[in-house]
Amino acid sequence: MFRRNQMKISNSHQKGEVKILFIKDKKISQLTKTQKDTLSLLGFEGIGNIFIPENKTFVIGIDKSLQDFPNTLRDSLAQAIMSLKKLKIKSISLEAQSLQEIKEICEGILLGNYTFDTFKNEKNKSNLKEVYIHAPTLDKKAVDSLIAQIQIIANSVNTTRELINTPPMEATPEYIVNFVKNLSKEIGFECKVHNTQFLEKEKMGAFLAVSKASCHNPYLVHLTYKPKTSKKSNLKKFVFVGKGLTYDCGGLSLKPSDYMTTMKADKSGACAVIGIVDSLARLGIEAEIHGILGLTENMIGGNAYKPDDILIARNGKSIEVRNTDAEGRLVLADCLSYASDLKPDFLIDLATLTGACVVALGDYTMGIMGYNPKLKEDFLKIASSAGELGGILPFNPYLKKLYKSEVADLCNIPSSRYGSAITAGMFLGEFVAESLLQKWLHLDIAGPAYVEKSWGVNPFGATGAGVRACIEFVKQKA
Repeated sequence: MFRRNQMKISNSHQKGEVKILFIKDKKISQLTKTQKDTLSLLGFEGIGNIFIPENKTFVIGIDKSLQDFPNTLRDSLAQAIMSLKKLKIKSISLEAQSLQEIKEICEGILLGNYTFDTFKNEKNKSNLKEVYIHAPTLDKKAVDSLIAQIQIIANSVNTTRELINTPPMEATPEYIVNFVKNLSKEIGFECKVHNTQFLEKEKMGAFLAVSKASCHNPYLVHLTYKPKTSKKSNLKKFVFVGKGLTYDCGGLSLKPSDYMTTMKADKSGACAVIGIVDSLARLGIEAEIHGILGLTENMIGGNAYKPDDILIARNGKSIEVRNTDAEGRLVLADCLSYASDLKPDFLIDLATLTGACVVALGDYTMGIMGYNPKLKEDFLKIASSAGELGGILPFNPYLKKLYKSEVADLCNIPSSRYGSAITAGMFLGEFVAESLLQKWLHLDIAGPAYVEKSWGVNPFGATGAGVRACIEFVKQKA
């Protein structure tokens, strides 16, 4: 199991070996004349970060062009943490004026500190173990509580990243099952693992078809957290559904080799759901939380499902297959049908579903879709407050005709590539109970889930996209 973050952050007057100073708008008025002279000599103009060894001060400049965006303090500190780790110091100290600043400081350090070096002989070494936050104007209990919460959430995000980054030779469906079973025992939530026989009994023909050519068995995993003691008589019920393709070669509609690289990240939705349940259970949230994981591989072989096949999903709808690389929506179709039976107050699926969403919104932004305009707006606002970028893609009823089939109820790809992120989301809506359509959101995280250029608090590789946004959504809606 991934070793959780060992860095200790505390609300303390204690001085660290190095003091952190933030500079906005290139203003260095809070520095001494000696410090100013040193920075001038080193050519520092207020952007980026630099260490002044004479008095052990680390200066972080925040780019003015970014200051209109939320969480710039967090992102600046995340970029600086790599430089701080190279110093032979064990502790740092810094000041905060608000709870928002404390939140950003903790996230910047804990999320920026993660690197995937599990398979490297030379690990990323750091002597930095303690961070002292000095916040004399703030309530101590509120500060301590916030620091504890952020440490839990950041650890869950980093656990999610580690799972996603783990290569497919190791991170098979069974590996994910064993991981989450151990996690459930550690924290104390319920974990039910359903095998092929269960999928057959539930008539999950779409899910089973995708799994046929893999040598690894598919699993539907159902996680359940309920608070042991609750003062609420009516707990809100949240269900999260995650696409868990531990590897996707495209099936018989084989991907080009360049597009196959990074497909270990096609399990990002399911891993995010694990991170969400992990955090909410550790936080003891006053809500009923369910996580549904659709775990399988999409591979090739003589028994692979084929273009021209017609599949019968759990809810009875027939699906014509025209492209076996549009497999995630088939797995999610049966998982969403299963999740609908739980009759939740909120139903959210997370999936690296379409490259079209990346074309629409770029690498760093999740697509937010659904039939309830207010729910989409609420989620976007909450995601932004949690430090995640999102964009709403509007459902258009006229697009439904694009995924209709002449030989089945539906086709698994649209007849036009234009708007295909939206049509993929609308396709998923066909498998959500009609009574839940106003309570359902589809999050396409294909862009931000795995990146090959670091950005903000996110290093190369998996980011844990969706975890913080969904946790904050539950906290505000519960």
